[in-house]
Amino acid sequence: MSEGLYTVIMGVRDFLKEYFQGFWDYETPKMMVIKNRPLGVIYRAVQFLVITYFIWYVFISQKAYQESETHPESSVYTRTKGKAVHGDDVLDNVEYSHPPEGVDVISTILRREFTYDQRQGTCPEHFSVDNANCTSDSDCFPGLPNFDSHGIRTGKCVQYHNYTFKTCEIMAWCPIEQYAVVREPPLVEAINFTLFIRNSIHFPKFKVFRVNVDSPPGMKTKKYLKKCHYHEEKAPYCPIFRLGYIANQARENFTELCRTGGVIGVFINWDCNLDLDPSYCKPTYTFRRLDPRKDLADSGYYYRFAKYYDKNGVESRTLIKAYGIRLDIIVHGQAGKFSVIPTIISTVTALTSVGICSIICDWIMLTFIDKNEVYSERKFDEVSKKVKEPTDTIHTEFSFIGSFGSNHSDLSDGVPL
Repeated sequence: MSEGLYTVIMGVRDFLKEYFQGFWDYETPKMMVIKNRPLGVIYRAVQFLVITYFIWYVFISQKAYQESETHPESSVYTRTKGKAVHGDDVLDNVEYSHPPEGVDVISTILRREFTYDQRQGTCPEHFSVDNANCTSDSDCFPGLPNFDSHGIRTGKCVQYHNYTFKTCEIMAWCPIEQYAVVREPPLVEAINFTLFIRNSIHFPKFKVFRVNVDSPPGMKTKKYLKKCHYHEEKAPYCPIFRLGYIANQARENFTELCRTGGVIGVFINWDCNLDLDPSYCKPTYTFRRLDPRKDLADSGYYYRFAKYYDKNGVESRTLIKAYGIRLDIIVHGQAGKFSVIPTIISTVTALTSVGICSIICDWIMLTFIDKNEVYSERKFDEVSKKVKEPTDTIHTEFSFIGSFGSNHSDLSDGVPL
C-alpha cells in the first residue's frame, strides 16, 4: 500500500472517529449575565416586538386561539323591483330584469337597441366589415370569410341599399343590425330601482345558521321590508339596495353605465366570532366593478335576444341588443370558536419564538462587541468526566458550579475589551 493512500485512509478514520465521539456530546445553553447597556436595549426591544406581534396580530387580530371554518354552505335569492315610464310605455321588472327566477347573477336592462322586422333572405353586407366593399362579383368569394360578417356570402356584388357604392351580398336575417338599428334613450329612472338580496349561510362544523334578513323587535319582517333600505348601522338586516347606491359604492357613474353597461360584484362577507352570541354574526357588503373599464374597446355589458312572430305567413323577428348592469353576488364566510388545541399550539409557538431574541443578541455580541474575544471565552466551555472534587469551582456550561448548584456568570463593564 502506498504511503499516500495510507495517509488518506488514516485521515478518514480519524475524522469518522472524531465525528462519532462528538455525535454523542450534549450541548446546553450557557447562562451569562452581560452588563452591556446597548446590548440590553436591543434584547428588550426585540423581545417587545416579538411579544407584541403574537399578542396583537396572532391572538387578537388573527384569533389563533380559535378553531375556524372557511367553507360554509350558502344560497342566494335576488329580486328586482321598480317601474318607469319610458316613452309611451310603462316598464316593470318583467321587462328589464333577467333572469326572472332570481339567482346569484342578475341583470337589469338600462338601454335597448332594436332591429325590427328581420327576415331570412339576402341583403348587402355592412361596409365596415373587412373586405365587404367590392366592384364586381370576383371580389366576393362564397362562404363565410371572417367572424365579423353578419351572414354567409353568396358570391355576388350588389349595391348597398340607396348608396352609390357596392358590398358583397350575404344570406342572413335582413336587414342587418348595423344598417337598420333603432336606439332607445337610456332608462335613467332605473337609478331608483331596488335589488333585494336574500342570503342564507350555514357553518356545519359549529351548527350555526344565519340569514341576512331580520326585523326590529315587535315588527313583522314582511312589513319591515316594504319600507326599509339598507344602511350599515341603522338597517344592517334590510338587504334592499337602490341601483344608484350600488353604482355609487362601486365608484361608477350611473349615466355612463346606462350607455355602455357594466358588471358589478356584490360581495357579502360573513366574519363570525362564535365565542359571542350568534346574533353578532352580521354580513357586510362591498361593491366593485368587475369588467374592464370604459376606456377599453371590450368594456361594458350587453347581450342580444330576439322576439319571434309570424307576419303575413313569414317568420320574422325583432332583434334586441340590451345594455345593462349585471350584478354578480359573491359570498365569502368564515367563523371561529375557541378551541384548546389551536390555543396550545399558538402559545408554544409564541414562547419558542421569544428565543429568537437570544440568538440575535448572541450574534451581535460575538460579531460586533466581542473584539478581544472575552465573551466567547466565557461562553464556550468543555466539561469532561475527570472531575473528582465537586466542591472546587470548575468551568462548565455555566460559568461557575459549586457544591450547592449553579451561579450566573456576571460579565460587567469592567471586563477589558
